[in-house]
Amino acid sequence: MFTDKKYNLYLYLNAIFITFLLMAELTGSKLVHMFGFTMTMGVIPFPVTFLITDTMNEFYGQSAVKKTTYIGMVMILFAYILILIDLSIPAIPDSPVSDESFQNVFANSGMVIVGSIIAYLIGQLIDIKVFHYLRLKTGGRHIWLRATGSTIISQLIDSYVVIFIAFSGKMSFEKMVNISSVNFVYKLLIAIALTPVIYLIHNLIISYLGEDGETLIHSAEQEPL
Repeated sequence: MFTDKKYNLYLYLNAIFITFLLMAELTGSKLVHMFGFTMTMGVIPFPVTFLITDTMNEFYGQSAVKKTTYIGMVMILFAYILILIDLSIPAIPDSPVSDESFQNVFANSGMVIVGSIIAYLIGQLIDIKVFHYLRLKTGGRHIWLRATGSTIISQLIDSYVVIFIAFSGKMSFEKMVNISSVNFVYKLLIAIALTPVIYLIHNLIISYLGEDGETLIHSAEQEPL
């Protein structure tokens, strides 16, 4: 049994990140009305990935977050491959989920996943760099600034790229712009609203890791851009 708290925490954060990332991808093809606007269902689980990315960047640094990013990309690819395999296998006559229903849901999810892989990788790598840049510029102060600032820039790109790849040819340009813009504003507002949660998580981890937490933060701050 592993007893290293730093190692265990890293595993837990990765597990949470991958779970919410995959749920965002698999549910992203469903469009819903929330607060009077049209958005993708993926905006519900996706904000959790902001929290995890910023938390990992804070304590484990750029290198560790990049590894998590690449692992996430591979898992999305695996999910897409599994969807393609599942789509090719016909359902039995009395299956509670027909081929048509399965196709309607997961064939569309497949295109969302393709768009998400591209948008996710670009957005994550930008988020990591901006977070670390702001951290260095502020001397490690103002967690809210680097967390929110990195999210604003990365999600501005992610919100538009994924919609235009996933729904191009299926809806008008104006509608894609509208949905992308609403998704971005929603993510921005959520990122701002989650600022107290970032500080809470930060303090809980410091309490959990003790001196090791401060050591991790110091090591992460020393990484070059």
